[in-house]
Amino acid sequence: MAQLSSGTAACPGCIAAPAVPARPIPQDTQIALSLPGIHCSACIATVERALNATPGVEDARVNLTLKRAMIKAAPDLRATDLIPVLENAGFEAHELDPGALSATQADKAGRDLLMRLAVAGFASMNVMLLSVSVWSGASDATRDMFHWISAAITLPAIAFSAQPFFANAWSALRVRRLNMDVPIVLAILLALVTSLWETTLSGEHAYFDAALTLTFFLLAGRYLDYRTRAAARSAAEELTALEVPRAIRVAVGVEEEVAVATLNVGDLILVRPGGRMPVDGEIVSGQSELDRSLLTGETLPVFAEQGATVSAGEVNLTGPLTIRATAVGEDTSLHRMADLVAIAESGRSRYTSLADKAAKLYAPGVHILSALSFVGWYIYSGDIRTALNIAAAVLIITCPCALGLAVPAVTTAASGRLFRKGMLIKHSTALERLAEVDTVVFDKTGTLTSGIPELTSLGDHSRADLEVALALAEASSHPLSVALTKAAREAGIKPATLKDVTEVPGYGTEGTYRGQRVRLGRAAWTGAEEGDQTTAWLAIAGQAPSAFLFSDTLRPGAADAVQALREAGKEVILISGDTQGAVQALAGKLGIQNWIAQALPQDKAQHVEALRDQGHHVLMVGDGLNDTEALAAAHVSISPASALDAARVASDIVLLGNDLSPIADACDTAAKATKRIRENFRIATVYNIIAVPLAVVGLATPLIAALAMSTSSITVSLNALRVR
Repeated sequence: MAQLSSGTAACPGCIAAPAVPARPIPQDTQIALSLPGIHCSACIATVERALNATPGVEDARVNLTLKRAMIKAAPDLRATDLIPVLENAGFEAHELDPGALSATQADKAGRDLLMRLAVAGFASMNVMLLSVSVWSGASDATRDMFHWISAAITLPAIAFSAQPFFANAWSALRVRRLNMDVPIVLAILLALVTSLWETTLSGEHAYFDAALTLTFFLLAGRYLDYRTRAAARSAAEELTALEVPRAIRVAVGVEEEVAVATLNVGDLILVRPGGRMPVDGEIVSGQSELDRSLLTGETLPVFAEQGATVSAGEVNLTGPLTIRATAVGEDTSLHRMADLVAIAESGRSRYTSLADKAAKLYAPGVHILSALSFVGWYIYSGDIRTALNIAAAVLIITCPCALGLAVPAVTTAASGRLFRKGMLIKHSTALERLAEVDTVVFDKTGTLTSGIPELTSLGDHSRADLEVALALAEASSHPLSVALTKAAREAGIKPATLKDVTEVPGYGTEGTYRGQRVRLGRAAWTGAEEGDQTTAWLAIAGQAPSAFLFSDTLRPGAADAVQALREAGKEVILISGDTQGAVQALAGKLGIQNWIAQALPQDKAQHVEALRDQGHHVLMVGDGLNDTEALAAAHVSISPASALDAARVASDIVLLGNDLSPIADACDTAAKATKRIRENFRIATVYNIIAVPLAVVGLATPLIAALAMSTSSITVSLNALRVR
């Protein structure tokens, strides 16, 4: 949430008469909330209705694509006041720092491509009409006039529309390498130079229409490629925005709310229940339980008391804590994780796409062939004009247009197929990388499982015990208490009448039942022995403690996905920050032989990097803040739509539904898509083999060149549709 500020209202008259003091006017507060659980228009309506009904909220708008709510509120309203409102409405919410988010969310790149495509299309239609007149028999002064008009339309249109190709080609040539845009730019420039020369000399043929058509088709492919993926935002930016923007500093017994940026090592900071740790530190007073699921994936809250260490991003659940800061700002564990994610993400830019690999072979061959045609015809005819025309025809008819469409046409078709199955492709090379995967690494909590505890031992307890347990559970917001309350209520259990019910932070809930002390909570507090399974213990005086067992339910399609991936010959690995017993039990249930428990975020990333160094192509599937570094480090990555924003934007593919079974189909579709891309390259090559001799012997008029380009482009597009 932005810092509170005050401004001074001033008009020219006030400035002229400074002796009159201006009244400070409180500024509205901008609050940003991450909403990872929203998925449809009904969610948007519910969230906005709940927020707008809250006193102090002036306006609330939800962005479904970004899974984010932006709230304009009164100066005294805090994000911590709004998060419970949304939780009561059934939505998970996390505070974001608006100052850490990019200033604009406008889709500039998409609008820019669309504008260039529109200009190229409009110009090519007009120039084509003029060309038809020339082909129909216009000659002498009329033909020259049409050519000059075509030049007047083409030159500014190309200068504007083809800028992306010029920029990419120049970037490649500056570092002495070739990409697909180099032959494209050369073909466009040579077509323009040749056409201008022919027009100046009153020649019969000009390639203005071919240059514009080439630009239009290539821009169409570039725009298709752009639309197949969501706008890629930096995961590091989202991680930074999750850092708490304010904290309560305690100095000489006085509490003061300050910006986190002003905190120093050694400061005492009060973190109330429900608050997120603003810095790394050590607890100096208080006891509570910490939710570390976003950072470590642990399903159970962790007990914390004086002397325990905490990390930025962890959530304080039950009791107030005073911590002494040991790391602030860029030195916190959360900030270091953001830096590591940014570094890991940059590795993807080094991946060479199939199109660029083809360009390394294709571009030199085309250039050499065009140069040889020029030299051969100049030696044969002695006419540089004829030689240049034929060289241009060779370069145009070799059709970089078909090669430019080969990849985006297939990825668009494949992305459409996967979208209908509930998967959204974000990154331009994700499908190519997914086709190479031989190892799949799954996170546990929130990925293979739902991340929500479920009571499994309801039938093992007497009705009297259930009534007491329900009465105690209803007095706590602990995740296990919430799960117990839900299960008991659904079973028709009514709570017993208790007295003096209180929650002891970090331990559980206690009260008096028929004159006896009863407790529901941790094993040591109730006199029980700790086990591997997730358990809450009920202790009634005079009775042995009884265990309420909980498990994390499997996400739909998890078993099918793991089985299908193994049958496809891929190695499946489970890496989780959860306890050894919980991870082992899930691995055995799904038939996963290779598993790792109690893994920290850096452990996950290091294991993924180790697999990569061994030559494996790793697909990482995860959903939490603790997975972002591994997601960014993997060869390709997938996150569920329910994942935290930071994990979702670090991924190449987003799983829109709850079902995991489409993951195996995505791998199969990616392999087919890669096969179609290679086929498209071969189709373009075959067309070149047929068309190039016509150009070399001087039979390729501008009409033939345009027809060859269009035919090959249409064929490539039709072949791409086979992926669907």
